[in-house]
Amino acid sequence: MFDGVGLLWQAQPALTWPAMPRRRVVVTGIGMVSPLGLDAAGTWEQVAAGRSGVGRITHFAPDGYPVQIAGEVPGFDPVAVFGKRRARHLDRVAQLALVAAAEAVAGSGLDAAADPYRVGTVWGTGIGGIRSLEDGMAVLSNRGPEWVSPYVLPMMIPNMVTGHVAMEFGLRGYSNCTVTACSASASAIGESLDLIRAGRVDAVVCGGAEAPITEVGVAGFAAMKALSTRNDDPERASRPFDAGRDGFVMAEAAACLVLEERDRALQRGAPILAELLGFGATCDAYHVTQPHPDGEGAVRAMCDALADAGIEAGAVGYINAHGTSTPPNDRVETMALKRVFGSDVPPVSSTKSMTGHTLGAAGALEAALCVQALNAQLLPPTINLEQSDPDCDLDYVANQARRARFEVALTNSFGFGGHNAALVFASA
Repeated sequence: MFDGVGLLWQAQPALTWPAMPRRRVVVTGIGMVSPLGLDAAGTWEQVAAGRSGVGRITHFAPDGYPVQIAGEVPGFDPVAVFGKRRARHLDRVAQLALVAAAEAVAGSGLDAAADPYRVGTVWGTGIGGIRSLEDGMAVLSNRGPEWVSPYVLPMMIPNMVTGHVAMEFGLRGYSNCTVTACSASASAIGESLDLIRAGRVDAVVCGGAEAPITEVGVAGFAAMKALSTRNDDPERASRPFDAGRDGFVMAEAAACLVLEERDRALQRGAPILAELLGFGATCDAYHVTQPHPDGEGAVRAMCDALADAGIEAGAVGYINAHGTSTPPNDRVETMALKRVFGSDVPPVSSTKSMTGHTLGAAGALEAALCVQALNAQLLPPTINLEQSDPDCDLDYVANQARRARFEVALTNSFGFGGHNAALVFASA
């Protein structure tokens, strides 16, 4: 009631509704473009073989830069894919996203035309179109404001990754772009899970993309002392959990998952690759770049994901770690895993040892790799693990993939700003 001074709320009897079963969410398609391949199958083949996709930078001349190595997508020709005119009006981050999305949508057999408002689009990126921004600034500096392209801003803004995917496939349901650094696409997948469970949409084309290998991108991360400087040995530079790790290796990639409500997927005969069981997300609220030293936020994100999945920690058979190859992250993540799983931590690996760190695309790329690992019943390796670190003393599936029987996989993604996300997948 309103008394003329303020609003006063009177307690009312609680309204009740019949308990409704929670909608189950499955993965019906995956797509990837990575330093290890131009599609999901090619990327997985290289991961299973334990090969590195890191090499000397070719996107620009890195001479004089303290860091001259990165994980670049090999053999990607945007003109061949999009045509000269369209390729010129798409930043590389959107180009990669569209290729990964096309593979995932085709594999799932998803057709949104019948009811486009029931299919959503959620993508994550850490930076967005940084190349377009740098190019626009160069034109402004060298030629003046009248020469700046009207496409600069649409190509630069992060949400256009989502926008282009939605336009490409006619997806008119809920649409969003998460920009939470290296946890961005894991959060995008988690948000998509919640959307389908809530009944707001029946399917979501979700994922992540990043194309950060530019002059400013490399120089900026190098200035932070975050990157490996093993310029003379690029394939061995990304070495998560190894005592000799000296920083992460920047990389570009895109990965897409098509998520659908399970009954809908079954009715249309879609391929069911895995089930997405749970999602947890927290914030350290501690430091702009460093994880909280006790790993509390990471612990809570994993515990929340397990609780959301409705499973005990002991059900997890494999963990795809955030595992960046930086000294603090790998140490803190190891500590956090011990706090969640106790003395029985399942096998852990960091596929960043092969792909490099794809920043905002990492969560989606590693989620897709978890789906492939579950289907292949193969634990991906952590390559370049040569020297034991007493602070990193778990089973990291060192250097060679391993056959195993497991039904549940958990993947972690932690980002600058203290963002933490964890996802739980199960065999179909």
